[in-house]
Order: sequence, then C-alpha cells, then structure tokens
Amino acid sequence: MIFEKSETRLILASGSPRRTEILRNAGFEFEAHATDADESRRARESAATYVRRIAIAKARAAAEKFAGKGGRTIVIGADTVVLANDKILGKPSDVKDARRMLRLLSGKTHRVLTGVAVLSLPDGAERHHVETTRVRFRKMSNAEIDDYIVTGEPFGKAGAYAIQGIGGRYITQIDGCYFNVVGLPLARLCKLLAQIQERAGENGALLRSNR
Repeated sequence: MIFEKSETRLILASGSPRRTEILRNAGFEFEAHATDADESRRARESAATYVRRIAIAKARAAAEKFAGKGGRTIVIGADTVVLANDKILGKPSDVKDARRMLRLLSGKTHRVLTGVAVLSLPDGAERHHVETTRVRFRKMSNAEIDDYIVTGEPFGKAGAYAIQGIGGRYITQIDGCYFNVVGLPLARLCKLLAQIQERAGENGALLRSNR
C-alpha cells in the first residue's frame, strides 16, 4: 500500500520511551514532548475517569505550546494505570512499594487501563477513549519478587512491571490489546487519529516518508 505523506505535525505528549517506541515501530513520523500535567487523583475518582482526565490534560498541556504556530498539529496524550483488587497501582515510589504491588498482582488477574486523548489544532477537535486489557500473573515467590525488583525494571512502570521486558516471564495470559499494557493501545489510537483526520478532511497518512 502507498501512503500519501501528511503535512500534519504529530506530537506525542509523553516522555515515555515505551510509547515512543510503539509509535516509531508502527511507522509514525512524530515529535515527543513531555508535559508537566498534574497527575494527582481526585477523591472517589474511578480509574477510567482518572486516566481519561490525565490523558486529556497531557494533550492540552502540549497543545498550548504549539497553538498559534500555524499549520495543522495533532497531539496525543496517554496515561496508564493498573487496577488490582479495585486498587489503582501507579508507578512504585520505592522498593517497598514495588514489593507491595507485585504481591497484589501475584497469582491473580488484574486490569490495565490506558486513557488516550487526541487533540487537533487549530480547530480544537478532541477524541478520547479508555482501553482495558486483562492480564494474568502466575504465582511469584517472595524471592522472585525481590530478584525482579533488583533488576530495576519495576520502577517507572505502572503496576511495577514491564510486560515487554523481564516482567513478561510472569505473565501467563492477556485478554485485549498487548500494546495497551505497554502504555499505548495502538489500534485504538489509529482509529482516533483517523476520526480526527476525517473530520478535518485530511487523507494523508501520518507515516514516515521512507515507509
């Protein structure tokens, strides 16, 4: 298939190397810009509402930097949490916190929720969605948990694990989008991008010119 090169500027509002890798491997031409959006959770806020709100906040924060610069820009924001026993697990703050999270996940099925927001400039159109994937962990011994923590991989990851890394050793089953667990549900994102481009009457694919 031959794609027509888009003139639209695509911005990923994230400093996550995992989200950057997903987009790059999928052939997108984009720029990554981390944001400093407030990620504090509100009282009695559900996990789905939380990740949607933070994804939108990240996209809008990045969009402010590019507003008024001319041309078309599409901004992607995303936020991921792990939900285990109705408890939201973000990124572990220290070794003790990582151990607590992994013990919650051990031998059980949990859910990974990613909020995705796509914002278009200059028209301000928005599309957003919350993707859910169910993930099954095998039972981990205390020694396995400690050995995994020593690798350093759990830090900076929602739920204290990385499915695409060493943490994949402990996962026996997933139900849903694999990329959602990594941090960016690719198929859903493509659908949102297509909706935004269709609304603007743009047909060009947001792909690298050498693909």
